[in-house]
Amino acid sequence: MPSLTRILAAFILSALLCGAASAQPTGAAPSTPPNIVYIVSDDQGWKDVGFHGSDIQTPNIDALAAGGVRLEQFYAQPMCTPTRAALLTGRYPFRYGLQTAVILSTHTYGLALDEWLLPQALQEAGYETAIVGKWHLGHADAKYWPRQRGFDHQYGPLIGEIDYFTHEQHGVVDWYRDNKVVREPGYSTTLLGDDAVKLIDGHDTKTPLFLYLTFNAPHTPYQAPQAYLDRYKDIADPSRRAYAAQITAMDEQIGRVVAALGEKKMRDKTLIVFQSDNGGTRNPMFAGEGDMSKIKIPNDNGPYRDGKGSLYEGGTRVVAIMNWPGKIKPGSTVEGMIHVVDMYPTLVGLAGGKFDKNKPLDGLDVWPAIAGDKPSPRTEVIYNIEPFRAGVRQGDWKLIWRTPLPSAVELYNIAQDLSEKDNVAAANPDKVAALQKRANELAATMVKPLLLQTEFQALRGRLSMPPALPGEEFMFDEED
Repeated sequence: MPSLTRILAAFILSALLCGAASAQPTGAAPSTPPNIVYIVSDDQGWKDVGFHGSDIQTPNIDALAAGGVRLEQFYAQPMCTPTRAALLTGRYPFRYGLQTAVILSTHTYGLALDEWLLPQALQEAGYETAIVGKWHLGHADAKYWPRQRGFDHQYGPLIGEIDYFTHEQHGVVDWYRDNKVVREPGYSTTLLGDDAVKLIDGHDTKTPLFLYLTFNAPHTPYQAPQAYLDRYKDIADPSRRAYAAQITAMDEQIGRVVAALGEKKMRDKTLIVFQSDNGGTRNPMFAGEGDMSKIKIPNDNGPYRDGKGSLYEGGTRVVAIMNWPGKIKPGSTVEGMIHVVDMYPTLVGLAGGKFDKNKPLDGLDVWPAIAGDKPSPRTEVIYNIEPFRAGVRQGDWKLIWRTPLPSAVELYNIAQDLSEKDNVAAANPDKVAALQKRANELAATMVKPLLLQTEFQALRGRLSMPPALPGEEFMFDEED
């Protein structure tokens, strides 16, 4: 995980296997709740799958895409913690203070306890719930941990970046099973696959299953077993070779999970979702711990600008697919906008769950678009709302507004300019004004970023400064 200095500096810089379906899908909600296997990769580039033209081998992910639907305008938050929070709440992270960066290992806050999470809603609807993999929504106090937030079973790391073989961060083991530290050998990707398969094998099929399978691959450090590295001997750059090996290792575990569902006769009753948590890293400041000065960043976001941490498409438009035999048309594509917050109402709706305990959702039910060839109901995407920047899209028009002086305004027509090369703000002042008005309206409801509050308070304490005046904690110097 990056140091605080690097992560805040980076923010300032960025501120400036499935066969043919047995029946044609109808788009209607199923009569019985499906099993849900929700798979998240970590920092994977948009192009870094076979079906987007990569040289990286992802045959199992490709098979799921071929047998299901590709979501080609699927948006996540620019970084890990915010995306995971958005998925599990159905609400944008600026609603509860998790919009800026990630929860660092030294931080004691977590995802607000008054948020009613997806696993809680599914648990109430009769599901067995399990998280296998990365959490990163609060680690310092057990009240924030997965078992206390709606998961019956938990296995994997609580924080973020870990060594793939020792499972350590800063020399401390970050590997847990049901609230207890586990010290065991093994490559983390393989161990997560093992646990997911074991969970499926032992599952009572009379109860629907929600499995949240969250790999730390292919996040830094770039590490893979030699057998996977050997598959990419033709890649000269060691970082890209290891990164490719990490993705292929993850893909094989996904294949094992799909096979286990088949062997358990659960496959036809299971919706599988796969996405990356944010765009692939392009800025070394967001890459991870250690000296990145001599490492060539390996992620590939295809035609999209920039990557992780930024509000450009490369940081927020992510690889995403859904697959459910008989319910989702094989080989289909949804071109309309979908945001990760939409998964909460969509999945709870499919599960027959209730919406009486959650706070007002930003997400929309997109099932008719996914399975019924209907247009996506989403016409707006909020990329983020922070004290120092905002990103808002309505229709084809996207505003990126950096507010620290000197402020900067960028406007793009995404339909005409996928790569965000042509800033047309000067030629469209009315559109800029309308989107700025929307950003200001949302900012008025924003909970101040917990990361900035925490670090500012700590800095004042170290310097023996008097208490901050209202708003003073968000004064920054910024260089373009």
